[in-house]
Amino acid sequence: MRLYRIIPALLVLLLATRPAGAFETKARAALVIDYDTGTVLFEKNADVSMPPASMSKLMTLDMVFEALDDGRLSLDEKLPVSKHAMSYSGSTMFLNTRDHVRVEDLIRGVIILSGNDACVVLAEALAGSEPEFAAAMTKRAHELGMTQSHFANANGWPNPGQRMSARDLVFLAKRIIQKFPQYYKYFSETEFAFDGRAPANRFNRNPLLKLGVGADGLKTGHTNEAGYGVVGSAVKNGRRVVMMISGLKTAADRASEAGKVINWAFRQFSKKQVLKAGQIMGRAAVWLGQKPEVDVVVKDDLSLLLPVSATKKLQASLLMVQPIAAPINKGQKLGQLKITIPDMHPVSVPVFAATNVGKTGFVGRLKMSARVLGNKILDLAK
Repeated sequence: MRLYRIIPALLVLLLATRPAGAFETKARAALVIDYDTGTVLFEKNADVSMPPASMSKLMTLDMVFEALDDGRLSLDEKLPVSKHAMSYSGSTMFLNTRDHVRVEDLIRGVIILSGNDACVVLAEALAGSEPEFAAAMTKRAHELGMTQSHFANANGWPNPGQRMSARDLVFLAKRIIQKFPQYYKYFSETEFAFDGRAPANRFNRNPLLKLGVGADGLKTGHTNEAGYGVVGSAVKNGRRVVMMISGLKTAADRASEAGKVINWAFRQFSKKQVLKAGQIMGRAAVWLGQKPEVDVVVKDDLSLLLPVSATKKLQASLLMVQPIAAPINKGQKLGQLKITIPDMHPVSVPVFAATNVGKTGFVGRLKMSARVLGNKILDLAK
């Protein structure tokens, strides 16, 4: 695959930009992405497998939402509470073995109250036992591409086998927002007074919901090993950001860092259209065609999330194997356009032929052969 020149006007279209100011966080691990474009805005130890604490409850919820969608559970169904579920301490719904609890209440208990007991009730209903459910969680996570995730329980209780990465958690958060909008509403609820039990514990622990930054989810976590963490999402001016931080020393640190991350993500980046559908950005050489070159275009408009200030230009390169043998059909994929953004991951988009290029006739092929043969003779003469 070789680089090929781009029409100079394209570099003007690709705007001028410079990297956003350096961002630092006290978090041990962090990842911030733009929801619509998937652009990684910041990452720190994002692929390190670590204890996720109660943030792993998002995987339990994902499994429950799938079960609701395919009819294995219903929101009004009432589930019994086992001795094993009741045995969990920490954050709970204060359930007991006399209870039969609606699935919807259990979901709200998991999200708002971080109920360890509620997770196990749901796990046992779906898999028969918590260990079986944990194994199913691991299997499903790997099927979805979350390769740094492994589960030993349904609720994030400290266990050496309970591990997730920041990237896996952000992927999972984005998946829940995208795939289960009908259930995502529960994540923005600030309190849930289940049956009047322990009223002082009815409040959602997610600090982002109190900061006025447009937050509507997702889940906090804390253990001595994991420190304080949160997976969060917020929307401002129609743009959504998804983030995760962990390893903070105190709940106050978690709240401060979470707000700092969200505000930075909204203030330091803006979305700009850099390419229009059908725009000619370069030309590719054609072999044995009725034309020597074919125009190269993108099929769809391309918008990128870019740092707001501007001094450096984006770099763009066409990656194509050339020459391209005729015949070439309009819309035929020819290669990739790679756009390099300062201090961010490069973006690649497919490029296509703008027109048809037919195969040359006998005379054309003869001329081409003579030209190639002549070039070889000249090379030998040197």
